Amino acid sequence: MVFSSITFLFYFLPIFLAFYFLTPTIKGKNVVTLLFSLLFYAWGEPRFILVLLFSIVFNFFAALIIDEREGAARRVALAVAVAGNLLVLAVFKYANFVTGNLAALLSPFGLALAKTNIALPLGISFFTFHCLSYIIDIYRRRFRANRDPIDIALYISLFPQLVAGPIVRYKTVARQLDARRFTLARVSVGARIFIIGLAQKVLVADVVAPLVQVAFDQVPNRSLVEAWIGLIAYTVQIYFDFAGYSNMAIGLGVVLGFTFPRNFRMPYTSLSITEFWRRWHISLSSWLRDYLYIPLGGNRGGNAQTYRNLVMVFLLCGLWHGANWTFVLWGAWHGAFLVIERLGLQSVLARLATPARWAYALLAVMGGWVLFRSANLSDAAGYYASLFGGHGAAELSFDMHDALSERAIATLVIGCVLAVVPRWLPRWPAPLILRASADVTVTFALLIFSMITVAAGAYSPFLYFRF
Repeated sequence: MVFSSITFLFYFLPIFLAFYFLTPTIKGKNVVTLLFSLLFYAWGEPRFILVLLFSIVFNFFAALIIDEREGAARRVALAVAVAGNLLVLAVFKYANFVTGNLAALLSPFGLALAKTNIALPLGISFFTFHCLSYIIDIYRRRFRANRDPIDIALYISLFPQLVAGPIVRYKTVARQLDARRFTLARVSVGARIFIIGLAQKVLVADVVAPLVQVAFDQVPNRSLVEAWIGLIAYTVQIYFDFAGYSNMAIGLGVVLGFTFPRNFRMPYTSLSITEFWRRWHISLSSWLRDYLYIPLGGNRGGNAQTYRNLVMVFLLCGLWHGANWTFVLWGAWHGAFLVIERLGLQSVLARLATPARWAYALLAVMGGWVLFRSANLSDAAGYYASLFGGHGAAELSFDMHDALSERAIATLVIGCVLAVVPRWLPRWPAPLILRASADVTVTFALLIFSMITVAAGAYSPFLYFRF
């Protein structure tokens, strides 16, 4: 079940909210939310509810054990808890990847290895990171272990952030689990944020998705023009899809009385890859910094160790996103740019004009998206070749010609504008309301978008500029 589905919007959500607000006590609301969260998770694949329940029970007791231990026993308990979480993640997410690669390596030597075919549980990467941050922070004595199993189960399985984040740390919601404010104003703000996220997902990301599908999946030897249309469309799609889901989660959290961290801050306006990772998937990048980069030594051990740590973190970041060599190379791509910027590129960029710095960062990000979206390394190599005209220049396939509807073109243009313009709007009085919030800008622009798409049917000659 996804947030933009009819089932969620018109059945699950209204029924849940009715039970939630009719329940008088916080404890009762927590039980209602937990039950509906488990139902939400079990909707698509009921068997995987056992994986989620195992993680809840395992980490509840692991936290209690860590909290009660001292010295070496405390370290051993943490190691066992971390290993348990990573083992579950490895079995379900990476077993197929490992056995597939081993089978390919052994095949030339006449050795056969059975490949696993384990289905991937929904949201396992996200709730595993929630569990890890909880037990690690207890080990670091940031707070005591929560002895209420309902609270921990709710924290791990809370449905707004269970599937696609943001990654919420326990300390962020610890007090809110037992004491939340419910006001009409909060519900109103949360509903607005949710609607903005829904609009980002449905009115932008889903509309340009056919262009992406054609360019990456249906046309093996796409032309230069097709390749750039597909890449620009994917750059728009992944941002509005992911940011849209995050905004829907944040909005639902506000409605329920929770405060979730902001996950995106106009990332395509970044002037370097270093800045990009301060603006893109902020909850993940901060998690990797606090629980991986800093424990590895961060930048405390000299330049060589800093560069090593950056590359290691982003290789693991890529692998976290998916069990495929394309994701690993995507992580290496970003790690390499971060190292290069620290080696001196950052000082060079500082002397360039803002448009040049922005173009560099955006093109670097877009180059990485080719790896992120391609099914395998061979497809990625072919796509890079197409971007440089290796398969022709301006020809369009029938599929791409068919996907380039007036609505898709208008949406792609508006998506590009929305992704970058709000940060640089002039400071004269007229657009101050637009500068106040990128979300407000999205709201106004989507209203304009609706009018454009309606007008396109009557005035299609003005928008009919297919190649």
